[in-house]
Amino acid sequence: MTRIRPGLPPLPSLFRPTALREGGDAFARAQERAAQDGAGALFWVSAYARAEAAVVLEPEMPLAAARLALHAAANALADAVAALGPPERAVALRWPGLLLVEGGECGCVRLAAPPGAAPAAVPDWLVVGMELRLAFPERHIPGDTPGQTSLFEEGFSDALDAAELTAAWARHLMAGLEEWQSRGPRRLIGTFLARLADAPEGARRGIEPGTGALVVERDGVRERWELPW
Repeated sequence: MTRIRPGLPPLPSLFRPTALREGGDAFARAQERAAQDGAGALFWVSAYARAEAAVVLEPEMPLAAARLALHAAANALADAVAALGPPERAVALRWPGLLLVEGGECGCVRLAAPPGAAPAAVPDWLVVGMELRLAFPERHIPGDTPGQTSLFEEGFSDALDAAELTAAWARHLMAGLEEWQSRGPRRLIGTFLARLADAPEGARRGIEPGTGALVVERDGVRERWELPW
């Protein structure tokens, strides 16, 4: 059985982690503390059945464009799960921020900004968060939740724990944000689209760099899927 570690594996000095007890809400806590704690504050939940974490960011661009941080968080979660899982497990994304493993929903990413922040203004902070289901409840019966899965159900090692997943996500997130800052959003967007399971066959897809919206074109019809945040 997976043990629950009291702390995270070593992380770059940018991150200042705070562990929350099982049942805690890392995403909510990060928003509460964002203004006081600043960039790099990382809140995570130490639990057996799930991994949950959130990081405070301080963007230097307007909120509309900074929403690409959600896609960076999704890429990081997919990369972390793919790296720590059994070979050839299919890891994909579903718009706007769901993680799929072997086609089943297994996790998600979320984004938050200060209440009332204007899209054209630089926000004081952003919070990106992730959640992953490691295991279903003890009495769960396979088939009771069609379309959903857990990492352990998909053959991930039961030695894998929330701390290791959180640290892996944080490292991949930092790498993705640094590349976005230094080279622009092209690769971030390309990586996200390559894993995106949405859109009809034959459709062309793109992400608007200035808003984070998904654009889908097929047979001359263009649809624009806004981020809900």
